[in-house]
Amino acid sequence: MGAGREVAISLDGVRDKNVMQLKKLNTALFPVRYNDKYYADALASGDFTKLAYYSDICVGAIACRLEKKEGGAVRVYIMTLGVLAPYRGLGIGTRLLNHVLDLSSKQNIPEIYLHVQTNNEDAINFYKKFGFEITETIQNYYANITPPDCYVLTKFLAPQLKK
Repeated sequence: MGAGREVAISLDGVRDKNVMQLKKLNTALFPVRYNDKYYADALASGDFTKLAYYSDICVGAIACRLEKKEGGAVRVYIMTLGVLAPYRGLGIGTRLLNHVLDLSSKQNIPEIYLHVQTNNEDAINFYKKFGFEITETIQNYYANITPPDCYVLTKFLAPQLKK
């Protein structure tokens, strides 16, 4: 892009009135159909689920679920992160993931994890750039897509020191 033609990338929360945007994106991006629980979890996560706009066009989203572990600690599960193909490589996925990483850090949430299909090298490499590591392999995690296996990628955040 030429100088002075900077295009704004903006993030917006997902609410009842715009959840259809997330549903449309997911249909275009993923080989899986998500159920009502997915959308309920995404809405319940508040600021952890965001739509990304490029020049006011909805082109990507991150949807998370907050989970309580034994002992009461909270962790973030990234259910989906996707950007429409023509808009990849513009920093939109990075912006979405950094939003969730920053929010997790501010709220002292020590762990973020997700599942990635074992052949999705682009996604695996993307997450590794942010410090995620493969912590587990699950056989036959996915139904009706090949390969059915996934990796669990996890990032542990250092606790914030109180100032």
